[in-house]
Amino acid sequence: MIRALPAEASQTLSWRAGLAYGLLGLPLAFAALPLYVVLPHYYASQLGLPLATVGALLMLVRLMDAGADPLLGRLSDAMYRRTMSVVLWVAGASAVLLGGGMAALFFPWVKGPTALATWMVAGLLFTCLAHSLLVIAHQAWGVRLGGDGVQRSRIVSWREGLGLVGVVTASALSVAWGAGPMLGVFALALLAGWLALWRAPRPPSATKSHEGHGPRHLQLWQPLTQKPFRRLLTVFLCNGIASAIPAALMLFFAQDRLLASPPQIALFLVLYFVSGALSMPAWLHVVRRFGLERAWLAGMLLAVACFGWAAALQGGQVVIFAVICVLSGAALGADLAVPGALLALLVERQGSQGAHEGTYLGWWNLAIKLNLALAAGATLPLLQWLGYVPGSQDAQALQRLAWIYALLPCALKLMAACLLHRLLIASRNPTQGATP
Repeated sequence: MIRALPAEASQTLSWRAGLAYGLLGLPLAFAALPLYVVLPHYYASQLGLPLATVGALLMLVRLMDAGADPLLGRLSDAMYRRTMSVVLWVAGASAVLLGGGMAALFFPWVKGPTALATWMVAGLLFTCLAHSLLVIAHQAWGVRLGGDGVQRSRIVSWREGLGLVGVVTASALSVAWGAGPMLGVFALALLAGWLALWRAPRPPSATKSHEGHGPRHLQLWQPLTQKPFRRLLTVFLCNGIASAIPAALMLFFAQDRLLASPPQIALFLVLYFVSGALSMPAWLHVVRRFGLERAWLAGMLLAVACFGWAAALQGGQVVIFAVICVLSGAALGADLAVPGALLALLVERQGSQGAHEGTYLGWWNLAIKLNLALAAGATLPLLQWLGYVPGSQDAQALQRLAWIYALLPCALKLMAACLLHRLLIASRNPTQGATP
């Protein structure tokens, strides 16, 4: 049974309510690692597709998936205009499609390069679209719960914190157990997340929450015409690219610059993501004390300090890098908890909460996927042009790798911090945690 969130409890989300809502975030984040990390290696090394073919097809699917997000956001709005039961059953159907698509991708029914390439593209499109609809609908649920800055950060933190648990779990299982058991755990987590959502706090109905506020109809492109959304999206894009570059280059930096072993690299990833999850309560305290915007600014500056330190590391300094992973993981907590809460408040201020948040979230998720695509698409060719190739021990090439891995994100983070201060802090009073 779906339980409504009482008005008097709208600012105090209990741990049970937070877990019920956020648990679906675990399998949704879990799915990203098999789809974007394990699958390309599997098709290239185990099934024999050329690596260049796998890379090109994967990039094509990513762009198509990203382009569909605004339309999926509109579909999410249409679902919420019906009843919450419709939302839940469509989410259940999407979960079945996601689980079935993942299984079909890792256990194809065809052979031969052409058939395998076709199967991979069709399966990825099918699976990624189901995944994207689930992600947007889940995020829209959280936006509709409402609340002040602290409450919205708490809602996002439950979703993103459990998502980090999903990433760590997927990383461990993909190495230890292989595809079959990993997908079995994923299916069970997906089922548990969907069942928990039935007991999550229920958002107000669209009619009640939107009555008398904002436009009844919102064009697909209309969020991009609104200055507050463009300002927030500009900061989010700049900061997101800065975060995506080290994610794309971390394995190269750890293997070639630091000379780290595979177990050490696995430990770096675990430290980073676990630190991000554990830092969420601390960031909620910062939000309560200083507001959303200044909390995000503090996270950006902490990340700059960490990556500036990483740029000076030499081979063998793995212990220092482990400390950097812990600190930069803590900075990640701000990137996860704050921007989504700022977006939720913006949607409310624009009069679209309870009616059009899916449209905003569609563009938001498009930006996330563009960040990931741009980070890999720009930095890898740049490194090759600068003389770096994987496995290189040339001192000059490794120095340039360190600059791109660490100093370029620092520059972009500082740019994002300046934009945040100018566009969101200096232009108005920051959103204090205690202010509705």
